[in-house]
Amino acid sequence: MTPPASNKTTSKREPLRRGRVLEGAVALADEVGMEGFTIRKLATAIDVKPMTIYHHLPNKEAIIDGMVDLIFAEIDLPPVGGDWKEAMRRRARSARTVLARHPWATPLMESRTNPGPATLKHHDAVLGCLRQGGFSIEMTAHAYALIDAYIYGFALQEASLPATGGEDMAELADAIVEQFPADAYPYLMELTTEHVLKPGYDFGSEFEFGLSLILDGLDSSPR
Repeated sequence: MTPPASNKTTSKREPLRRGRVLEGAVALADEVGMEGFTIRKLATAIDVKPMTIYHHLPNKEAIIDGMVDLIFAEIDLPPVGGDWKEAMRRRARSARTVLARHPWATPLMESRTNPGPATLKHHDAVLGCLRQGGFSIEMTAHAYALIDAYIYGFALQEASLPATGGEDMAELADAIVEQFPADAYPYLMELTTEHVLKPGYDFGSEFEFGLSLILDGLDSSPR
């Protein structure tokens, strides 16, 4: 008679692969930022020995290259052909959302000298969208630089603000205003009381306003 099969299962550690290293690296950076990012911490986070990581990626720079490539893969690609303005708007919104999830990534997005396939695919799609939208090569370069400078700059500013709206913004503004006489900085007081402290204020709404100015300006410029 065959004995019944045991209900016990043997716990096996998931084999390490390059993708798991990079996914773990992104998760760690989301938690501690790049200032606190070390290979030792990464090894602990993915439950391996530090030297094991180097079997899949040769050094920290290669890991960062792969991390940035994963972030680019999260951003929606603009379709080539069709309405270039709407495509650029959707891509910009997606990039802002992704960078808000991974604020450590913003300063690194255009700094890598060994870009991965997702990075290259993303850049090619943006260039293709602008070229098919009627932009010359020179104007494509101008437009791409301007749009990305705005996206990355806004992402950096938004991530560094102590508050962006709601009760947190109201408390911060009140605390600052209390430190000086009402007539000391009249225009700052005016903006704070007549705009920032109004119900529903959200700094994030400035993104759409600025983006529209840029896209409308590019649309009306010679191509």
